[in-house]
Amino acid sequence: MSDDGPQPADTMVERSSNPRWKLWLLLNGNRWFVTAVLAAFAFVGLLVVSQLSPVSLRALMGEKEPVHFLFQALVTSLITGVTLVLTINQLVLSQELGAVDDQRGRLEGSLEFHEDVEDVIDAPISPPDPASFLQAIIDASQDRALEFREAVADNRDEEFEDRVDEFVDNVAGHADAVHERLDGAQFGTYDVIRFALDYNYSWKIFRARRLRNVYADSFTDEASEAHDQLLESLKLFGLAREHFKTLYFQWELINLSRAIMYVSVPALVVAMSMIAFFDADAVAGTVFGIDAVVWIVVAAATVSIVPFLLLVSFVLRLGTMAKRTLAIGPFILRESNRDEEIEWD
Repeated sequence: MSDDGPQPADTMVERSSNPRWKLWLLLNGNRWFVTAVLAAFAFVGLLVVSQLSPVSLRALMGEKEPVHFLFQALVTSLITGVTLVLTINQLVLSQELGAVDDQRGRLEGSLEFHEDVEDVIDAPISPPDPASFLQAIIDASQDRALEFREAVADNRDEEFEDRVDEFVDNVAGHADAVHERLDGAQFGTYDVIRFALDYNYSWKIFRARRLRNVYADSFTDEASEAHDQLLESLKLFGLAREHFKTLYFQWELINLSRAIMYVSVPALVVAMSMIAFFDADAVAGTVFGIDAVVWIVVAAATVSIVPFLLLVSFVLRLGTMAKRTLAIGPFILRESNRDEEIEWD
């Protein structure tokens, strides 16, 4: 058997070809802090543009009404944004509404899945907490991998044994690392999904199936049974991760809608106040060499676009997660730091 190619790194950050700062912006950073960073960028950017402009803002306000038109547009967009938020809420809530038969089907499907997991983790009942649930499946995959190695011990095919040892070492070591990261992770925060994404079960399924395909003649009945149980645990982890990812998406969309409503009210008040009450002639002087009018307009504009920036920060994470987990099973769609071709035939 030729090499399968370089082994993917153990964390999603290390597997990605993107720089760490970009992954922080897209995924790992607190969404409120990311919003603050974007707001600061907008604030500084507007100040820089005001200083680079050949015409001062005060002079423009004497000839035209740029501030009036700007905040009129912002008020309109804010009201439209709140309407959009209500639509998002209705979309999320529609997934929870249904006839009793639909709810019964969801309940029975959930219970059947729990029973399947309980068979794999060899426990009378599965943990109700998402982080513990994922930990139990990861631990089961580690146990099944060790049993698989025991089942092929003393095999006449030494190359087969070496490949299994390498594969099991990776599964066991990675399972320990992800189990530790999941300790204390609370669903509703990004941590549960973040650490679950670190466990690259799709690559492990590919390696396990490739072992079975290439060394089929070396598999005993005991090895085949252990191999099937290992695959089953990896498949259940994939299903559990997708389920919790879907729940997290719904959770975050609800959080997003509430957050936008919270920040939209002060943003709307500021924008409307700039239209109704702001008079540039009543403001005089400079601050750090910049006209005070510029400071007021830039600050008010930044506050007014905070709801949009908050929407951007949340959508960046949800969109990135959706893109990186489009496929379920042994497919690798993402760009990664793997430069070599994977040997599959």
